[in-house]
Amino acid sequence: MIEDFYELDPYELNRTDKEEMLRSELISLTEYHRSHCKAYSDFINSLGYDSDMVKSVTDIPFFPVRMFKELDLKSIDDTDIFKTMTSSGTTGQKVSKIFLDKETAMIQQKVMVKILSSYWGRKRLPMLVIDTPEVVRNREMFTARGAAIIGLQIVSRETVYALNDDMTLNFEVLDAFLEKYKGQRFIIFGFTFLVWEHFFKEIEKSGRKYDMSEAFLMTGGGWKKLESSAVSRDVFKEKFRSLCNMGHFLDHYGMVEQTGCIYAECECGHLHASIYSDVITRRYTDFSPCEIGEKGIIQVVSVLPHSYPGHSLLTEDEGIILGEDDCPCGRKGKYIKVIGRMKSAELRGCSDTYADKYGKN
Repeated sequence: MIEDFYELDPYELNRTDKEEMLRSELISLTEYHRSHCKAYSDFINSLGYDSDMVKSVTDIPFFPVRMFKELDLKSIDDTDIFKTMTSSGTTGQKVSKIFLDKETAMIQQKVMVKILSSYWGRKRLPMLVIDTPEVVRNREMFTARGAAIIGLQIVSRETVYALNDDMTLNFEVLDAFLEKYKGQRFIIFGFTFLVWEHFFKEIEKSGRKYDMSEAFLMTGGGWKKLESSAVSRDVFKEKFRSLCNMGHFLDHYGMVEQTGCIYAECECGHLHASIYSDVITRRYTDFSPCEIGEKGIIQVVSVLPHSYPGHSLLTEDEGIILGEDDCPCGRKGKYIKVIGRMKSAELRGCSDTYADKYGKN
């Protein structure tokens, strides 16, 4: 059914229509992974899962995301593995391993393009990456950082790296990029802590002024470290507007276990679920679904994972569903606020693990 999803705008379905499409596809995926991944089959059989009992998306069994750190979970033969993606983690932590075949990798890329096109248009834009090119060359570095950059390259016309290998800002590269694309739309991408520490602070320290009114600043993760330094999301945006006349902010929530299905920030500052995915918040006491406005543990579902059983995952994050089908931006679907990691959960986001290891207080 994935082809049916491709025919639609990522945010055009209302609650009833989206629920029916997602429910049907998730039931199919659950049965597929049950038949092709023994560890997953053992898990849902132990729950007494019966597809006939699935009346809504909330009835699909959720798999703890941490299990991808403990087990090699795949629904394909080893000979069909096209690429293996790993999550970020601090030294000594186990990392998630996600096994992709060519079809799943293609689906992820195609959906990423469709989602982001809703925000900055269908035209491929030049992209300034706030990172070093070494992050995509060196497999020992934070592989999820490199994977995110490589994934975004398919929506960019040109990719330029703004940081030197020692993580200092290369002003010569920055000035040349901004001069080349003056008056045009372009993307600035980086994990939040890196953008703040190695981009904003360096520009501020230099005393230079730039006009980035046509830029889309795409960030993700890293708020825990910044907020501990009294840099909230509002302060972050205010500082960038003041220093660089930044025009558009596009934060996002996502994870390597469901690559492609990002929850992107709209013009109203809300993170949106597309038709390819959905979010459910669950109560800490009994895992029952929360009401809108009630804080809970985030569960994410996605129709994209075909090569591994990652279609319904209970994360280690807390969040709130703010509303559904009624965001002032006009996009349908749920929109959410991500509060952050649960207190007992490991620090695992790309930006947060970098900040934990290298950040300054």
